Amino acid sequence: MQWAQHALQPVFPLRANQLHALDDATVAIIDQFVGRFAKLQDAMGAKLLPLALELTKEQGDLDAYLDKLDRLEKIGALPSVDEWLELREMRNAFAHDYPEDSELQAAVLNRAFVAADRLVDILHHVKKFAARFEPK
Repeated sequence: MQWAQHALQPVFPLRANQLHALDDATVAIIDQFVGRFAKLQDAMGAKLLPLALELTKEQGDLDAYLDKLDRLEKIGALPSVDEWLELREMRNAFAHDYPEDSELQAAVLNRAFVAADRLVDILHHVKKFAARFEPK
């Protein structure tokens, strides 16, 4: 994802009227960026965050996803529930295709392009938090 983000630096921020004029290589890199952003956010939400909660033995009777996120924030494993939910919304926006709405496409891509660094920062934060619980 970071390679794709770096390769796309010259074309971002995107404007709606640019989308249809992008060359095939740039479109392929955007597709790669979107796929990797979504995959990383999915993997973190499905695997890494639950594992961090499990490592702390803090899980308790938390059934709701939001309750788990709140607990992760409280114990310092997740910097911000609100920020995480924004990243999740962004990932969800990728799942919807808006071929007729170039303005919306550009807006979602621009938000994700900026947010990708924060997603990686959260990944490192959670990994650093979890490392404290590794056996020595």
